[in-house]
Amino acid sequence: MRLSLLKSAIIGLLVLLLAGCSSVRLGYGSGPLLAWWWLDGYVDFSREHAPLAQQGIERWFEWHRATQLPAYADLIDAAAREVPEPLTAVQVCRWQARLLDALGPALDRAVEIAADLVPTLGEAQLRHIQQRYAKGNDEMRGDFLQPDPAVRQRESVKRTVERIERVYGRLEPAQKQVIAAGVAASPFDPERWLADRERRQRDTLAMLRELVSTGADRDQRLAGLRTLALRLERSPDPDYRAYQLRLADYNCQFAARIHNATTPEQRRKARDTLKAWAEDFRALAATPA
Repeated sequence: MRLSLLKSAIIGLLVLLLAGCSSVRLGYGSGPLLAWWWLDGYVDFSREHAPLAQQGIERWFEWHRATQLPAYADLIDAAAREVPEPLTAVQVCRWQARLLDALGPALDRAVEIAADLVPTLGEAQLRHIQQRYAKGNDEMRGDFLQPDPAVRQRESVKRTVERIERVYGRLEPAQKQVIAAGVAASPFDPERWLADRERRQRDTLAMLRELVSTGADRDQRLAGLRTLALRLERSPDPDYRAYQLRLADYNCQFAARIHNATTPEQRRKARDTLKAWAEDFRALAATPA
């Protein structure tokens, strides 16, 4: 039900499906079940209301397959054409913006489904969401806030290498050193990030409780959730927004630096990987759910 979590879920699902050419089509077919497990893990729907949530997820995937995957395929094809050449930070930021724009309709559709599910929430579900938030925050602390700075640095480098190798293939030691230096210089502050994550969670629970307690109609629920979405994506803290801009600018530079450190063979691997993903998306869009 948390809108930024919906965004993370959509992106995370796509990353999972893009683990390899043969798994994309198979994984997307399992998408409704994976999404249901994820959502119910946060909300713990009652037996009475679970079918409504499941039906909403299935409708979303039917719509998404038919209307969004062709656009994703075109976007990936365009990226594949640029991958063999060196990239600038400006290009990377432009691709990031195009990705977020492409996800916009999927997120708005998810908000509409969420508006239908708000009346199914009772105090038991709201407490479960709060408990799941707390558990997730503890997991994040374990992953990103290790007490030993050397361990924290090593784990951050490991995560980055794994993401890059998913596209470019195996990296050489010198390339991993580029990544390690970039991670060390990054302005990313996990403590600050986690504090804002907890702020967003409090905002979400407050909005959900307000919509439930007032018996808001569907238009009011949609308006409330869309207002929440804007607040979740744009921090009310101007200092934090400035930090996000610095981090985004650095990440674009960092991504370009990593790409430009790759070999022609690795870039061909990235191009072929992207093309395979685009082909799978088109095949999925042409096949009924």
